[in-house]
Amino acid sequence: MTLRIEGLTKSFDSKTVLNDISFSVDRGEVFGLLGPNGAGKTTMILIILDILGPDSGRISIFGDRLSEAIKDRIGYLPEESDLYPNVTVRDCIRYFSRLKGFDATDERIDHWLQRMKLGEYGDKSVEELSKGMQRLLHIIISFIHEPDFLVLDEPFSGLDPVNKELVKDIVLDLKSRGMTIIMSTHQMDEVEKMCDRILMINKGDQVLYGNLNEIKGRHGSSIVVAYEGELPPLEDIERVNDYGNFAELIIGRGADPQAILRELVERVTIRKFEVKTPSLDEIFIEVVGNEE
Repeated sequence: MTLRIEGLTKSFDSKTVLNDISFSVDRGEVFGLLGPNGAGKTTMILIILDILGPDSGRISIFGDRLSEAIKDRIGYLPEESDLYPNVTVRDCIRYFSRLKGFDATDERIDHWLQRMKLGEYGDKSVEELSKGMQRLLHIIISFIHEPDFLVLDEPFSGLDPVNKELVKDIVLDLKSRGMTIIMSTHQMDEVEKMCDRILMINKGDQVLYGNLNEIKGRHGSSIVVAYEGELPPLEDIERVNDYGNFAELIIGRGADPQAILRELVERVTIRKFEVKTPSLDEIFIEVVGNEE
């Protein structure tokens, strides 16, 4: 296990920002940290990195308390990129790698510049890069020292769709190499593609935690069916939105879609049958909306 947090609580003045949060992150997984603005995500990240201290709770990384040696095994991408503007891109990467006790070779630096489509900018100053390019540069800096544990705060901020896809592929590549990754983001579609498990917090409270597929399963499913004939009454259906030859069937928990399909086939001609689970966007709106 890479990270374990138990009973984490943090307040500023009289406002509780994190309220008794407990979760763990396994080795080699991509873990999503989700929540609306002001939920406490960045505060939690800063506490994990020992930039802020908790009011109460226990934090262990690699089974131990955070130490300077452990910090060198951690990579961090802050939400806002703030790099030295007047140094070259290559020197900027080399400088930050040395801060982590890692002397990045030119070969390694050039490899990642090429992967991030920044190969032609290695000898240019940081200030010559666009905001999106600077974000890509900062992502390289976050893992250039080959950390075991990578913390990404809004990694897709300021990126166009092409570069979002590029970063997603690189994150999954790092995961395949055994790196543990926490990703805080508002990009729910990217979370669904990348994360094994998630923690969702709202107003400092833990509201969802666990395997993404299991969470989606707990929030109900629907069946989209295109048919010819008259739709019969069906068991285990909570609601039917029938549009005439096309219907959405809201099914109850524990319902068997295959049994529903068999029942339909006996009564109508099926042109399309698709089981849909709710998107993470829909779950997010449902959970956060109910907490308001």
